Amino acid sequence: MSQSPWAPPFGEDPYTGAEQASDQITTSDFSVRVIVGTWLSSYVVALVITTIILGATGNIDMAAGAEPKWFLGVSAISLWGPFLVGLLIVSNRFGSGNFAKDFFLSFRLIDLAGIPIGVVSQLLLVGLATWPFRVLFPEKFDPENVEKRARDLFDNAHGFWLVVLVVVVVFGAPIIEELVYRGFIHGHLRKNINELGALVIVAVWFAGVHLRIVEFPGLFVFALVLGTCFHLTKRLGMSVVAHVAFNATGLALVAYL
Repeated sequence: MSQSPWAPPFGEDPYTGAEQASDQITTSDFSVRVIVGTWLSSYVVALVITTIILGATGNIDMAAGAEPKWFLGVSAISLWGPFLVGLLIVSNRFGSGNFAKDFFLSFRLIDLAGIPIGVVSQLLLVGLATWPFRVLFPEKFDPENVEKRARDLFDNAHGFWLVVLVVVVVFGAPIIEELVYRGFIHGHLRKNINELGALVIVAVWFAGVHLRIVEFPGLFVFALVLGTCFHLTKRLGMSVVAHVAFNATGLALVAYL
C-alpha cells in the first residue's frame, strides 16, 4: 500500500489502516465554529478566573511589571486550566476521546531538530523581523521595550520563584500553547480551509493574543516557523521542542545580558 499523501517526511504515518481512517473521520468534525467557540469560551473563563483572583487579593489595579511573585504561577494555572478542560471536552464530544491522537501529540527522535530551530529563531529571526519596525518606529520598537515583559518577569523572580518562572515559561507555556494553537486550531482549521491559510491565520492569532504590539512581528514570524514544523511532520513534537528552546534562549538572554 502506498503512503498517505499526508505522511510525515521523517518516518511512517503515525496512524495507519483503521486508525488512520478513524483519525480522518474524527478530525473532520472539528468545525470552525467548534474551534473558535472552544478557544473563545476558554479564554473568557480564564480572564474571569484571573480577575476574581486579582480582586480577592487586592491586586486588581496593579501596574504591569509590579505583579506579586505568586501571580505568574497562578495566572498560568488560571489560563491553562480552562484551555485543557476545553480540549478534553472537544476530544470527548467531537473527537475520538484519545487526547494525544486528536491533537497530534507525539514525539520522535527527529524532533530534537527543534532545538537549533528554536535557538536560531530567538537569536536571529526575531531581530530580523523586528528590525524594519525599529527603523520606522525607533522609540516604540526600542529593544528595551521589546524585552520588557521578559525582563520584568525575570527581575521579579528569586529563589523558588525563579524555578516557577522556568517551569512556566520554558516548559509549561510551550506545551499548552502548542496544544492549543498548533494541535487544535492549526491541526483542524487546515481541514476547513487550506494549509497556507491555516498557517497564516494561526500565526496572527498566536502573536496577537500576547497583546503587545512590540512583540507581534517576532512572535508572528516565529509562529510561522512553528506552524511549518507542524505542517512538515503532522505532529507537535518538533514545534514543542522548538518552542521550549526559543523560550529558554530568551530567558537566558535576559538573565545574562
